[in-house]
Amino acid sequence: MTGSGVRSTTGSTPAPVASTLRIGNASGFYGDRFDAMREMLTGGPLDVLTGDYLAELTMLILGRDRLKNPAGGYARTFLRQLEECLGLAHEKGVRIVANAGGLNPAGLADAVRELAQRLGIPARVAHVEGDDLTARHPKSLAAHAYLGGEGIATCLREGADIVVTGRVTDAALVTGPAAAHFGWAPDAYDRLAGAVVAGHVLECGTQATGGNYAFFAEHDPDRLHHPGFPVAELHEDGTSVITKHDGTGGVVDLGTVTAQLLYETSGARYAGPDVTARLDSVRLTQEGPDRVRIDGVRGEAPPPTLKVGLNRLGGFRNEVVFVLTGLDIEKKAALVRAQLETALMAAKSRPADVRWELARTDQPDAPTEETASALLRLVVRDPDQDMVGRTLSGAAVELALGSYPGFHVLAPPGKGAPYGVFEDVYVPHGDVDHMAVLHDGHRIHVMPAQDTRVLEPPAEPPLPEPLPEPPGSTRRAPLGLVAGARSGDKGGNANVGVWVRTDDAWRWLAHTLTTDRFRELLPETADLTVVRHVLPNLRALNFVVEGVLGEGVAAQHRFDPQAKALGEWLRSRHLDIPEVLL
Repeated sequence: MTGSGVRSTTGSTPAPVASTLRIGNASGFYGDRFDAMREMLTGGPLDVLTGDYLAELTMLILGRDRLKNPAGGYARTFLRQLEECLGLAHEKGVRIVANAGGLNPAGLADAVRELAQRLGIPARVAHVEGDDLTARHPKSLAAHAYLGGEGIATCLREGADIVVTGRVTDAALVTGPAAAHFGWAPDAYDRLAGAVVAGHVLECGTQATGGNYAFFAEHDPDRLHHPGFPVAELHEDGTSVITKHDGTGGVVDLGTVTAQLLYETSGARYAGPDVTARLDSVRLTQEGPDRVRIDGVRGEAPPPTLKVGLNRLGGFRNEVVFVLTGLDIEKKAALVRAQLETALMAAKSRPADVRWELARTDQPDAPTEETASALLRLVVRDPDQDMVGRTLSGAAVELALGSYPGFHVLAPPGKGAPYGVFEDVYVPHGDVDHMAVLHDGHRIHVMPAQDTRVLEPPAEPPLPEPLPEPPGSTRRAPLGLVAGARSGDKGGNANVGVWVRTDDAWRWLAHTLTTDRFRELLPETADLTVVRHVLPNLRALNFVVEGVLGEGVAAQHRFDPQAKALGEWLRSRHLDIPEVLL
């Protein structure tokens, strides 16, 4: 085939060639462990190796990179990894699928071809495009639709060894190879949903193998020191087994897989451009050491629209952290706050947004100066860089000899840096020109979803019978003694997934951790909308806290801007827990 004509595909596929498809992951974000690609290629058998390099914040970072260099806009780390590993992948017959193309998948594909030619390694490199809608949103730095896996599948069916994409859903890196390998039709919803669930478990790398795991202290620290990356063994019926290469660190068990299933999701319907997966149908079984089977997954037609992530510059941000040591911490904080607020008002140049937070990290009768100190953090934002730069630095520095005793700051405020704002909008499938661009230049148009289903919340499942609580049978203790949690961000919202490991604990948790109790335990959420989703098969509750992250991670609305530790804060909170569960 030569030329650059456009063909259409309706999803017809060749017959399956093997009963099991082994898909590994070597990256959960841009900046993940560099050696992971080599480790995965040398550690055991694989058919496909995926890499997830994109997140909401990454798209903004790549957008700013592209302003400096129009030929950039992709994850440069991926190229450096390939320089070490392309020969290995070719030798072992492992195909590579990654969304490292970011804002410029065509540019990355060209760079990979040049690399392969320089190394003398034959490689058919294809890419997927059509996600870039920035031209339709001129006030955005980057506006990209979340595409599904069919473009990837098309590239693989046409013989690609390496497929790079821009903004696709994280799970598309798995649904695409699975659909191509097994010959699934676009309406094989249960099979596709099974691949989506497997892809969601893989997408964050070592979070599925013991990384960031609530019950990490129950395992040998040496085992978690260097966790291996996960592998999914997919089958034609959509079932899978999550595992890792033999001899690698980490752990794969019901807890680690459950934790990742709950990460950055919400209710029972997990919607994507290929299929809506029903998380309330997922069954997990420990099949053996470091092997968890996923089955029972049901799927439905995808929603009629695609999510589009909009990233724009929101203004400028700066911060200064005052160190308060020893006695009278609250009075010291009040003094410097009043002084700085007065100085800003006198200059008639108070930034548009001024936020103070006192972190009581100090200890009484402390053995070191650092442990005797608290931190008073001031964050300012304004459309004008001078308002958060020179204005703030001048007002703060001038207080150095005339404020509280022991005055000093962690670092003087700088000039102020731009911050980003993320929001999402939705467009019909047909508004996106989803295109598979093959190694020889042919362009194949990927048909949009033909059948769709408007996304609606399912009926609330029945709760289990409450756990009997005889008088005097409870103890005040941290929730984390009984429950695990994992939390993360979706735009300005945070999700906190909470799960337990026994039926009795589930009977207690389902009735105890209501939205009112959740707000009580996490006072920062008291005035926000909190939605609870019940997932009995996983013995889990998923809470969505709306607006807690402001305008998204790039805006750095709170000191944990991605809500990574929100679940751990919840686990540390005390409540009355039945003795039988402790």
